[in-house]
Amino acid sequence: MNPRVKSVKATDDYKLELVFTNLERGVYDCSPLLDFGVFRELRDKYYFKLAKPVHGTVAWPHDQDICPDTLYLDSQKQKNKPDS
Repeated sequence: MNPRVKSVKATDDYKLELVFTNLERGVYDCSPLLDFGVFRELRDKYYFKLAKPVHGTVAWPHDQDICPDTLYLDSQKQKNKPDS
């Protein structure tokens, strides 16, 4: 099983900055989803920024969510910042 989402920050350019349960960091671009079905509502930047981690994935108030495996496998992995 792939790591799950531990925390998320939604950005102005429709990306999710993710921290996974294994402490890896990744950035997932949601912009390709914005023309499809229930994800159209995410075009509203205020609403998009309501993203939160729920049961290991990312979800929004009107029940949109993204498969946690997709988030992990398709995110651009980032180097972890050293503790300051």
